[in-house]
Amino acid sequence: MAIESRTAATPASADQASDSLVVWERQGAVGVLTLNNPARRNVLSRAMLTELATRLRTASADRTIKCLVLRAAGPVFSAGHDLAEVRSASPAELESLFALCTQVMETLRLAPQPVIAEVQGLATAAGCQLAATCDLVVAAEGASFATPGVKIGLFCSTPAVALARAVPTKQALEMLFTGTPISAAQAERLGLVNRVVPATELAATTRELAERIAGASGDTLALGKQAFYAQLGLDRPRAYELAQGVMVDNAQREDAIEGMQAFLEKRSPQWRH
Repeated sequence: MAIESRTAATPASADQASDSLVVWERQGAVGVLTLNNPARRNVLSRAMLTELATRLRTASADRTIKCLVLRAAGPVFSAGHDLAEVRSASPAELESLFALCTQVMETLRLAPQPVIAEVQGLATAAGCQLAATCDLVVAAEGASFATPGVKIGLFCSTPAVALARAVPTKQALEMLFTGTPISAAQAERLGLVNRVVPATELAATTRELAERIAGASGDTLALGKQAFYAQLGLDRPRAYELAQGVMVDNAQREDAIEGMQAFLEKRSPQWRH
């Protein structure tokens, strides 16, 4: 299985602490989080998850950040949980570890900013879960996705939660039952990935998409993301009821009033938020 790597220059504004498992970088209104343990295939150890949770909470609270990008250093996006850590954990430690992982996934989903996963290589098990949890995924042609827990007797039950909400049921079950990796192109056909591009174009494509999103009102993006996920689990009448209430609220907000006025006046809107 070929996995393409990406080497990108890190802007001077980045947090480049060598011992940081998650590097934070701000590019205008776009925040970039980089998993930074390539020597261990960016495993989602307790330390990695703890740092990622902290970085995500800080980024989510900054409303001047309008879009987040989650990427990884090295040839592998993430190999999932640290199996040595899982194998040696007590029942209480296992419970807290998987709770922490769920907390990270929910922090991504509940963040007011849209989150784009930039996947340059293999995303497996909880690494696949991490990519699937993001709102959008841009992948390199050599990237692949897998939920191989069944092969070692540890079914990918928590990754299945994100996977089942990203791809059709039967395809999700085939991935879970066989553990066979799927290519970026297959993932795009299934709806797990939005775009597949050459590895050399991955960073630029992701950045262009993030900047396009960040050109919108942050308040409108946050309201829309929250409403989208809230209506997903509802039947159609209740989904419309919820969405109607959101539209009423949205239409009265400062940025919506400005946006509509700018459209009528044939000018660019000046967002307040």
